[in-house]
Amino acid sequence: MIERTVTVASASGLHARPARIFVKAAAELPVDVLVAVEGKKPAKARSMLGVMALGATQGTEVTLSADDDAEGAGRAAVDQLAELLATDLDAVETDA
Repeated sequence: MIERTVTVASASGLHARPARIFVKAAAELPVDVLVAVEGKKPAKARSMLGVMALGATQGTEVTLSADDDAEGAGRAAVDQLAELLATDLDAVETDA
């Protein structure tokens, strides 16, 4: 199991637009990733409702976890999503 803890950088936390960007990125990954906030049940990173229910605000530490395989897909997925959370997604331009 690969785990990585990261601090949410977006001003609005993991809500609305940042949550949508995060969930969309998670859905495109080849492995399932869980996201957890201390004191709450982990949520699938692909679940918009689950991610928003975590109530992660700016500055909240979240832990991402995934099973790894011989190709390192779990580690790559966790690293990619951690990079997103460490970015102010409110300021990122998107296509949709």
